[in-house]
Amino acid sequence: MFNVQDDASNVSSYTRIEPFVEIMDCTLRDGEQTSGVSFLPHEKLMIARALLRDVNVDRIEVASARVSQGEKEAVSMICRYARQAGLLDKVEVLGFVDGTRSIDWIKDCGGHVINLLAKGSEKHCTEQLHKTVEDHIADIIQTLDYAKQNGFTVNLYLEDWSNGMKQSPEYVYAMLDALTQTDIKRFMLPDTLGVLNPLQVIELMRKMRKRYPDAHFDFHAHNDYDLAVSNSLAAVLCGCRGLHVTVNGLGERCGNAPLSSVQVILKDQFHAKTNIREDELNSISRMVEGYSGIAIAPNQPVIGENVFTQVAGVHADGDDKGGLYMNQLVPERFGRKREYALGKNSGRASVAKNLKELGLELTPEQMKRVTKRITELGDRKEVVTKEDLPFIVSDVLKHDAPEDRVKLISYLVSTAYGLKPGANVRVEINGTQYEASATGDGQYDALVKALRYIYKKYLGRTFPILANYAVSIPPGGRTDALVQTVITWHNGDKLLRTRGLDADQTEAAIKATFKMLNIFEEQEQGAAKAEQEN
Repeated sequence: MFNVQDDASNVSSYTRIEPFVEIMDCTLRDGEQTSGVSFLPHEKLMIARALLRDVNVDRIEVASARVSQGEKEAVSMICRYARQAGLLDKVEVLGFVDGTRSIDWIKDCGGHVINLLAKGSEKHCTEQLHKTVEDHIADIIQTLDYAKQNGFTVNLYLEDWSNGMKQSPEYVYAMLDALTQTDIKRFMLPDTLGVLNPLQVIELMRKMRKRYPDAHFDFHAHNDYDLAVSNSLAAVLCGCRGLHVTVNGLGERCGNAPLSSVQVILKDQFHAKTNIREDELNSISRMVEGYSGIAIAPNQPVIGENVFTQVAGVHADGDDKGGLYMNQLVPERFGRKREYALGKNSGRASVAKNLKELGLELTPEQMKRVTKRITELGDRKEVVTKEDLPFIVSDVLKHDAPEDRVKLISYLVSTAYGLKPGANVRVEINGTQYEASATGDGQYDALVKALRYIYKKYLGRTFPILANYAVSIPPGGRTDALVQTVITWHNGDKLLRTRGLDADQTEAAIKATFKMLNIFEEQEQGAAKAEQEN
């Protein structure tokens, strides 16, 4: 049993936070071990560039040596970029105690940092390698000698270190006693099976720090008990100088410690310093989400879709009265903004904040009626977006309704085996009708291309870029009922989200698109009017 009071006299010496913590991201190696995830070489390059150049992590682990030809191509591309950018020292590859083969593989790719995987528990050493600790150390030293001859930097993983310390600590000490006398730069301590809790991490890390005070230790957490973040912070509490993370917490089984969560806790709760640029965390999370196909949970801290959305009306009211429902995790810190959800829990304050952002002003009586309608929609499980508000206001007030500037007159979409889908569309924009045809990768894609052609040829303009397209059955709906299409658009630096509801998926998407076009046209006309007045 573990007792965190052991060595109590050494608490001040061996329980301390390093003023600076190195962050090593292993999304491209351990993160790719997520079931169903396999990055293409160019995707790995894009993620690596973003991590090094934009997010500014200290190191990235990009692959395991000798896995495949595709992996070799990816590592070569990353090393080529990193060399040109002066960042090659930050690119690391997992290698094995296999004599010369891993080092030769990494060298062929253009790299010169190996994270050597050794056995950190006696059970792994004897049952997997069928070797004694002395034999294993001799093999490691042979590989180290070859690495040194080739100008490599070597970090050492002690695989299954957590179980090694719990079941065979003398084995771990024998390994470290011998290897701390070598040129190994960092000793990386993985909780390979995710079996530790924070109290155990504190005790084990104290023991390592007490016995090897000059060694650089990294901690590598796994999230099997949902303790990866807590365990990482416990390691830092005891003087661990580096942490391993992945974007969005990707990784084998339950994943690793998420980069975004580790960063904000280090900064806000522990006042430790890192080199991470927080305003890039959301961007890298979305990039990895897209390439991996693993969706970010809406309530994932820092990066989730909903984490900066207040739902309760009392919270919106409190934010107006001194930021009563805000903490240090303000959305602007991460390049995001606070939103106020519209639904059955919305109060006047939530509605007012959304209306203000849209530039709409209502009397108290009008506000009361609009709020009532939104509450009614929420009771029916309807999703109400900020962009729906002008239409709800128009419907409720029955006067001063804005005339649609963009109207769909007619459309025809077609698809046939062996041919690209096509669309013919006729629209009315500010009183003038236009018609165009186009083909695309799908019926909706063809329709959008026809609309873009109209805007470019006849109006000399473009309209917002499609950023995300999601189709779902509305909450409480059935597969034979309505389809909900939510489309997110980029209009310059602004984000616009519109929704369409219909029994037909294409029709629902068209409704969402024409909502967007009317909002866009109102904005364009308003901007033109303001320019004339000035």
